[in-house]
Amino acid sequence: MKMKKIFSFILITSLFTPFVGIFEVGATTVRVKDIAHVSGIRENQVVGYGIVTGLASTGDNSRSTQITNQNLLNNLGTTIENFNDIKKGNAAAVIVTATIPPFAKNGDRIDVTVSSMADAKSLEGGILVQTQLSAPNGEVIAVAQGPISVGGTDQSGGGSRVRTSITTSGRIPGGAIIERDIHTTIGDENGIKLVLNKPDYTMVSRVTQAINTNLAPARAIDGNSIQVSIPTSFQNNRVGFLSMIENLVVTANDNPAKVIVNERTGTVVIGNEVKLLPAAIAHGNLTVSIRTDFDVSQPNPFAPPGAQTVVTGTSEIEVTKESGKIVELPANSNLSQLVRALNSIGVTPFDLISILQALKAAGSLQATIEII
Repeated sequence: MKMKKIFSFILITSLFTPFVGIFEVGATTVRVKDIAHVSGIRENQVVGYGIVTGLASTGDNSRSTQITNQNLLNNLGTTIENFNDIKKGNAAAVIVTATIPPFAKNGDRIDVTVSSMADAKSLEGGILVQTQLSAPNGEVIAVAQGPISVGGTDQSGGGSRVRTSITTSGRIPGGAIIERDIHTTIGDENGIKLVLNKPDYTMVSRVTQAINTNLAPARAIDGNSIQVSIPTSFQNNRVGFLSMIENLVVTANDNPAKVIVNERTGTVVIGNEVKLLPAAIAHGNLTVSIRTDFDVSQPNPFAPPGAQTVVTGTSEIEVTKESGKIVELPANSNLSQLVRALNSIGVTPFDLISILQALKAAGSLQATIEII
């Protein structure tokens, strides 16, 4: 029995108006804080090398881990002359990573991610020993320690194995303590610069006009950033001024006509602005089946000396070709028409990818195809 797989689409919709501050009925609006950020205010990444202990024989067998354990114990005042005296399996070397938010202060807690470096089977039940987390310049920013949560289990025995998650990495919620303040300057003497999360000339123009109309002088520098002058009354209250900018509302922008394709998973995302010029799509299935039957050939009683029993095979090849279907699409067909047309011929997501590429090559698909 053959089953037709009907694909699904993710619909991306947006409404357009050319005027900032004038919203049509049903128009979609967004806040400035959801589409832009202040230049220079960002997160910082830190990393460290540490040891996880307390593992139930699921640690690694790396020699470097034994040496690290020896150095750790020596620093704690215990003398270990030979690293081979430390048994393998109950500890694992790990890399600890974290992201420091802007304006972090001494004593704040952040989450950390712990991942094994060598051949450890699992970090389940392990405890991270105090680990320094450093910035790229080598400065220690935070210190991490605590029990690791892997969010699952990985058990094996008697040739069977049950794994509910990847247990060679895990997290420690609030496992790191910030050791120094993160100083961040909001703008400069000339004002502040807003940067859009996604470059777009239309949206830059809308945000600039909204700021000019409601708060302060602003000008678009390019398709991604806006220079805003801070009024004299807000020179000592930049946080309040930024709060007012963040809560300005502008009309949401149109999405570019784009088709996103993920061939690994068969996912296809088609934007609502995708249009088609007149086209006809033909689709048919070709099935090739090869079957082999085996027979045994034995020599008869009067066969010459040396005759042996042999196995022979007979192959049958069957080719089945279903009748093709042609679907015609009128000019300026929209997303819903395209979906109905392709569903009517029962194409699979992988067939759809080939059809869309062919439509693009033929000049019918008025959109950009992006493969991820």
